[in-house]
Amino acid sequence: MSVTAFAPAKVNLYLHVASPDAVGMHPLSSLMVFADVGDRLSLEPSDVLSLTSVGPFGAALPASDDNLVLRAARGLLALPGGAAEAGAFRLVLDKQLPIASGLGGGSSDAGAALRLVRDVVRPDLSDAALTEVAGQLGSDGPACLFALPVIAEGRGERLSAAPVLPPLDAVLVNPGVPSPTGEVYRRLDAMRPHGEADRPATPAHFADGRAVAQWLSGLRNDLEAPAVAINPVVGEALAALADGGARLARVSGSGATCFALCADAAAAASLAARVASAHPRWWVRPCRLGGPWT
Repeated sequence: MSVTAFAPAKVNLYLHVASPDAVGMHPLSSLMVFADVGDRLSLEPSDVLSLTSVGPFGAALPASDDNLVLRAARGLLALPGGAAEAGAFRLVLDKQLPIASGLGGGSSDAGAALRLVRDVVRPDLSDAALTEVAGQLGSDGPACLFALPVIAEGRGERLSAAPVLPPLDAVLVNPGVPSPTGEVYRRLDAMRPHGEADRPATPAHFADGRAVAQWLSGLRNDLEAPAVAINPVVGEALAALADGGARLARVSGSGATCFALCADAAAAASLAARVASAHPRWWVRPCRLGGPWT
């Protein structure tokens, strides 16, 4: 019998990044939301723990021991109180999201693995225990664990409630190039002498999507300029979204995926169709942002 979990795409509505600290990490402040498109992870009985990747981007994701899904599963199984035989299962990842795309795919996949493995073999574990393991997997790990809209600060480990958001109809576009996070951060440090992870004044709730877009227009993604400098085609994707009448177009995370906020679902579908027709090699998806999704 197989059980599954959804691993949604993560979108940074804003991302303010400070200069590196004493150990070389970049403090940040970001409002993260999640899309109703993403990967799906299944768990099946097996004699040994293993991972198989399928789907349109499955071949681009080698199932090595360094894969975040396997690291998440092993990290959970290593917690005190587990039985050695509990590690006998097979994970199958249906990889629908592009690799190295700024959508937190690896972290979201790892979060799905933690939830699945707990439900099947360690139902005694608390959310706090899962969060601790997720935090060891990267800065997006804690936020992507339960895929709720959240404000992340510090190195991503300090989470606080997001404002109440209306449904946000949007379009995601990836122009088909990887945007390695480390390289983007290095370019950021070379482009500016210093920066601040300032947390903006945030309303408790927004009346509608237009109000969200207007608020975000005064904020920024500090990784957008270096991502475009490394891959100019990211700038082309931004322009395609902005020229299509979006309320806001911005890079998500370290790129290369861009997102656009639209007036409604029909506007998002229309914009996605136009961009996909003009750029048939790009990955284009209309979606809704918020979360959690199942």
